[in-house]
Amino acid sequence: MNTSRRNFILDTGLTASGIALLSNGMSSCVSASDKVIVALIGCKGMGFTDLSAFLQQPGVICAALCDVDSNILNQRAAEVEKLTGKRPDVYEDFRKVIDRKDIDVVIVGTPDHWHCLPMVYACQSGKDVYCEKPLGRTIEECNLMVKAAQKYKRVVQVGQWQRSDPHWKNAVEYVHSGKLGRVRSARAWSYVGWKGSIPIAPDSPVPEGVNYDMWLGPAPSRPFNINRFHFTFRWYWEYAGGLMTDWGVHLLDYALFGMNQYVPKSVMASGGKYAFPGDAMQTPDTMMTIYDFGDFNIVWDHTIGIYGQNYGRGHGVAFIGEFGTLVVDRKGWEVYPETTSTSAQQGMKPVPLQPSTGKGLELHVKNFLDCIKTREKPNCDIETGAHIARIASLGNIAYRLGRQVNWDGDKQAFKNDPEADKLILANYRAPWELPKL
Repeated sequence: MNTSRRNFILDTGLTASGIALLSNGMSSCVSASDKVIVALIGCKGMGFTDLSAFLQQPGVICAALCDVDSNILNQRAAEVEKLTGKRPDVYEDFRKVIDRKDIDVVIVGTPDHWHCLPMVYACQSGKDVYCEKPLGRTIEECNLMVKAAQKYKRVVQVGQWQRSDPHWKNAVEYVHSGKLGRVRSARAWSYVGWKGSIPIAPDSPVPEGVNYDMWLGPAPSRPFNINRFHFTFRWYWEYAGGLMTDWGVHLLDYALFGMNQYVPKSVMASGGKYAFPGDAMQTPDTMMTIYDFGDFNIVWDHTIGIYGQNYGRGHGVAFIGEFGTLVVDRKGWEVYPETTSTSAQQGMKPVPLQPSTGKGLELHVKNFLDCIKTREKPNCDIETGAHIARIASLGNIAYRLGRQVNWDGDKQAFKNDPEADKLILANYRAPWELPKL
């Protein structure tokens, strides 16, 4: 099989002139009937949750599903048929989905190491994309994905759906109002109390119906191991970035948004496998990261196996101001005033819980569908998703190197640090390679 996009296009008859038309002249591929034809690549977890949210919107039709696990694929096809009355076409190779000219939107719900190539290829084929978070596994991938979306003028929504749940925006507006006074520190955290240890498991034969080589794709060749497959892939560096990128992109995004500051001067991280030192995870189960912006810092904190109950919340963002602290999570936001400190302000009132709509994902999908018709930027556009994926990656790089790193956002490189720069790169396994744009 030829695995470069160029060869695949030639093999399947999509001509060079057709590609030029799609990339240069087409502003939107939504059909005249206002029907939106979608396809899902990666059907196991959040990808199917996303598709289900799409199918709740009027005019959305699911034409195709793609997954390397035929067991999951057939199950999901049956579920879509039950939901819609029509069974979608099924594929093992995502490139066959992308080459279909009738598809308007591709949902990328794959493991993190498979986000970049389907997203870039879909943009090249004139399709808009809803891509799960984190946008890319590496900084190099994120930069390429931004370039593809911009070059081919595609609407891309990244699956950080908190950007569409109004209470998060309302919380940031309160921070920006100045009512908290000067904010010297913001904290973001995810304490995953429900998760326990992952026991070490031996390598085993590939399960029937799974194209494991395709699942690995650009990642290094490894024997099949159940711990590296499906949900638990996220605890291995070759496929993902652990909690730092899994939850961090959601919460650090709003910490940065609230502070009106986006590029740290330096990053330090400390942690390890403190909870379950002998289990199968590679990524740290306990970690703290400090992003220094010069006159304030943002702290990321995660752990597995306990909830911690910071401000009564297992996850959240806290903006710690002179006059009070605003805390926000997926349930809502509230403000605790300073009362006895030297910076307490007379008359500062608490703000009781301002609840979430509980419809963040639904609103996020609706926003994306609206934008593919108007060609406006969606709530979590490609630049936003790429930036926070980079910020989370910086935390992981500092952790893996065991020292402070200094980032140059303009150059998209570390300052005089070749060792750290190596961890920016994707390093794909042949014959897969990053497209040249």
